[in-house]
Amino acid sequence: MSFIKERVAYLKGLAEGMKISDATNEGKLLSSIIDVLDDMALAIDDIEEVQEQLGDQVDNMDEDLAEVERILFDCEEDDDGILAEVECPHCSEIIYLEEDMLDDEAESFECPHCGKDVAVEWDCDCDECCGHDNDE
Repeated sequence: MSFIKERVAYLKGLAEGMKISDATNEGKLLSSIIDVLDDMALAIDDIEEVQEQLGDQVDNMDEDLAEVERILFDCEEDDDGILAEVECPHCSEIIYLEEDMLDDEAESFECPHCGKDVAVEWDCDCDECCGHDNDE
């Protein structure tokens, strides 16, 4: 029971203790005021209950969103900027190809294990990677 409902119940008790009658105009007015206050207290209780439920839903959504962010962004952070894993054709070691290992139009890069050049074959058809214009 909320604080407001307790206060309205106290006012009802006072009115009954004072034997305020509905027979007089003042009694009708006070009784109606107390009834309105009681209705308002019930409405406030309902609002507080809905607000609590909404708060729980927002908390759950926040937790779900945090999980989605963890899944999306932690995966990218785990890569540490690695573009691809490539096997060196010369020494057969795995090379973790990073962006700083390639120039803008690099056709090869140096294997960090054996020091030999490894040719790059791009399978991408986009304009950014291949420098092709679709207008031509």
